[in-house]
Amino acid sequence: MNRLSKGALVLTGALVVLAGCSKEPVAEVAAAGASAPAAPASAASGGAVSVTTVRAQKRDVDVMLEATGTVTPLNSVDVRSQVASVITKVHIKEGQFVKAGEVMFTLDARNDEVILAKAQAQLAKDQAALADAQRALARNRDLLAQNFISQGAVDTSQTAVETQQAVVTADRAAIEAAKVGLGYNRILAPGAGRAGQVNVYPGTTVQPGGNALVTITQLDPIAVSFSLPQRNLNDALATMRAGGGKVLAVLPEGHTPQVGKLQFVDNVVDPNSGTVKVKAQFANAKEALWPGAFVTVRLAVSTLKDAVIVPQASVIQGPRGTIVYVVDAQNKAAARPIEIVYASGMDAAVTGVQAGERIVVDGRQNLRNGVAVMERAASAGGGASGARGASSGASSASAAATP
Repeated sequence: MNRLSKGALVLTGALVVLAGCSKEPVAEVAAAGASAPAAPASAASGGAVSVTTVRAQKRDVDVMLEATGTVTPLNSVDVRSQVASVITKVHIKEGQFVKAGEVMFTLDARNDEVILAKAQAQLAKDQAALADAQRALARNRDLLAQNFISQGAVDTSQTAVETQQAVVTADRAAIEAAKVGLGYNRILAPGAGRAGQVNVYPGTTVQPGGNALVTITQLDPIAVSFSLPQRNLNDALATMRAGGGKVLAVLPEGHTPQVGKLQFVDNVVDPNSGTVKVKAQFANAKEALWPGAFVTVRLAVSTLKDAVIVPQASVIQGPRGTIVYVVDAQNKAAARPIEIVYASGMDAAVTGVQAGERIVVDGRQNLRNGVAVMERAASAGGGASGARGASSGASSASAAATP
């Protein structure tokens, strides 16, 4: 009995001690419990996903075929000598632009000048002989009228005149031939263009069919040659029939794309590659296109009227199809199934969304249906910043204010 009494006293003392020590913590727990209802509101405001959006746009879009092309001149001529001679003067400089018919080289012409002078002297001699034969014919006709000579003598004089006339004609032809030979000693530009490297100097001996003296290349207008797959042959032919359409030549250096027209479609498909050769012509007054350069060619074969355009960066390819996230008036995301009609560069023409709807670009990987979104400012130079209009900026402010 004494043991039980002692145990009861010890237990009672321990409870008293615990009760005295627990007064202040109990008050703290009560205070914490009083503030607990505010937590869900904070969690709700922090649950909005930060995104950037752009407005879907409606505009006409050219459907382009893309290929790699090579810039080729419409005319490029290797200038060679047609006679064996020696260069006496070079009239042009490397890289100079020349006009058609401009003198570029002069050859030693002394031998041809002598040949021409000889032909001219021969003509004068034969013309004198012709005049004498004509006078003889006139006298014989007078004598025939007086019956002093026979008709046969007159006929012989007539033959002599006609023979001498033929000789004079041959002499004139010889003079023209000598002039042609003399003209070969002045080498003229066959067409307007830019002179390349000059390969001869005064004193250089040249031969017919020898090395090119210089190459003249036409730069304006200029052409771009490329190949299209056989499946696009009908598109290219239809573009040709419609007047050439629009062809863009995009330089890898980032210059402004050049606009030209389709000029030529080859009459055969290459059986080895299954492609057809195509050529487009471009105005090139600023010399943006240079012979031999590689360019990206885009040929417009049709136009999509009033197409809805969204950034390709907003499109999500999933196992259940292609979607974009659209932000509604309550600033909540909704997955919208779409179909891509045509895609090129940074844009895609799609069906399934309407022009003016807000399309999520950055942050779409964190979205699901019904999730609240909060628009943030696009980073400088980002793809979404260039496409977002003023209306999107206004919606951004309202979305940020949503609790």
